[in-house]
Amino acid sequence: MAVAAAEAPRDGQRIGSALLTLLVLAGALAASAQAAGAASFSPPAGCQMTMTVQNRSCTVSQYYTCSADPEGHRRSAHFGQDGLFHLSVIDAETRWIESQSTGSGLIDRLVEGAADDASFTELLETGRDEFDFETRTDDGQSLRHQGFDILTGETVTIDGQDLERTEFQLTTRSADGEVLVERSGSQYVSREFGRFFGGIETSSDWTGARNQTNDSPVLFIFPGEAGFGSTTPQFDCDQLMTQIPQERAAS
Repeated sequence: MAVAAAEAPRDGQRIGSALLTLLVLAGALAASAQAAGAASFSPPAGCQMTMTVQNRSCTVSQYYTCSADPEGHRRSAHFGQDGLFHLSVIDAETRWIESQSTGSGLIDRLVEGAADDASFTELLETGRDEFDFETRTDDGQSLRHQGFDILTGETVTIDGQDLERTEFQLTTRSADGEVLVERSGSQYVSREFGRFFGGIETSSDWTGARNQTNDSPVLFIFPGEAGFGSTTPQFDCDQLMTQIPQERAAS
């Protein structure tokens, strides 16, 4: 589904253990990257990397699984020019189980018992999946996420991988119902990998700020191939650098 990073990801009784797990993973990943000259990393002990994806918007994503996780859970780590910025855990239905912004350190965790859980199976079988679920940060903030994903019927091939284009809409509200973020646009899904990849989307927040991004995948890199595990983004980085002074000047 529409993951906050972006992949934007995605039990009060287990927040403490979840926080420790993600912080340990974040530390291990960062240490591995530093040990390799900030160029590559290996996942922590007990985890196995499966794929590296170079994306537009100057990001690169690492996908891996860990033996200690419940069956079907999969992890990802996302890097920009300044290093690791997001960690995410999804399940087999692509529900947002846990996500962490390494900048804030906050962990956002799925609240079980959703009004309508996201379902990758339903999307593939019917062409549409609606969702209505809540997440809670470890500082106690509750967020409600409502929206839908639909298959457009268009199939594209990117770097040898067959992907199906989706359209999505996502509204995130605070506990008192205030609209905090609205996102809409397109993404890609892979039946083979059982997950979403980024695309072109527009977002707006409660301040009125609007933003358009293109996080589409460009390269899929697998074990044994050049660039596997690289934490250095390859695409659109020069473009982002030229945009920074303009954005600062405008503000």
